[in-house]
Amino acid sequence: MARILTGIQSSGRQHLGNVLGAIKPAIKLANDDKNDAFLFIADLHSLTSIKDKFLRKENLLSTAAAWLACGLDPEKVVFYAQSDLPQCTELTWYLNCFTPYPMLANAHSFKDKANRLSDINAGLFDYPVLMASDILLYNANLVPVGKDQRQHLEMTRDIAEAFNRHVQKDILVIPEAKIDESVMTIPGTDGQKMSKSYGNVIDVFLPEKDLKKQVMSIVTDSIPLEDSKNPDLCNVVKIFKLIAPADEIAQMEKSYRTGGYGYGHAKAALFRVLLETFRSERLRFEELMQTPDEIYRALNMGAEKARYIADETLMKVKQSLGFR
Repeated sequence: MARILTGIQSSGRQHLGNVLGAIKPAIKLANDDKNDAFLFIADLHSLTSIKDKFLRKENLLSTAAAWLACGLDPEKVVFYAQSDLPQCTELTWYLNCFTPYPMLANAHSFKDKANRLSDINAGLFDYPVLMASDILLYNANLVPVGKDQRQHLEMTRDIAEAFNRHVQKDILVIPEAKIDESVMTIPGTDGQKMSKSYGNVIDVFLPEKDLKKQVMSIVTDSIPLEDSKNPDLCNVVKIFKLIAPADEIAQMEKSYRTGGYGYGHAKAALFRVLLETFRSERLRFEELMQTPDEIYRALNMGAEKARYIADETLMKVKQSLGFR
């Protein structure tokens, strides 16, 4: 049985891109009886950019609620908040002492902001080591990551190999990246990849009025309603095709090419399909957000399961380093 570990960013609410590109695939993977799945919310990582404690708490709850609403079973999966396991930060210090400075200076998370050094805190610079600790603490065999996280997984492997080489062979399990090249890229309201940092998201868990406002904000061109349009070039159609039934997709594409069908019609159709597709998830999300104790119970259950393994790994590491 392979142990699979996935980290979930909690820098904001989960949007359609997260649901289709990460949540649904990860839950499918976790439900496979051949896998031992660990899913955690990376709320410690959020501290590099979010300093408001109320926003952090809200993000933790909404992130956990989104995963639970989409079908994550906390009885089958080890589901926990990163901050509930301080063993992770202790292991980070030990790994820091085996991580060369040039490796961290070459990390994308640092280089992308290197021209604004005043905006970079030590946590952001050390982000890859905390990520390595997240993985190595639980002896993960496979780590599903997006293409943009490939480098961080390679760094995790390098750090673990350096530790094993200098201290004791086979103390840390060397993880493998599981990169699904077929994972879809979800376009945002502006046509770029949907991302919280771009502010171009569709949050399927919003109240209807707010969700409709996001859908109606999707950027389109100015071709008149009566004219023919190319559906392949329209952001609305691109998103619609990800969730709508095949017959409805074909009808929308035909309407675009025929003419007499405006972008307002397409956005209204997309809004309807979003409500229909995620009806049960939206209801469950709202229930969970109204009963946060249920969310905390699920996270506490997972933390208890994870703690046993974390303690065991940390003890081996400390003994191999000569600590009591």
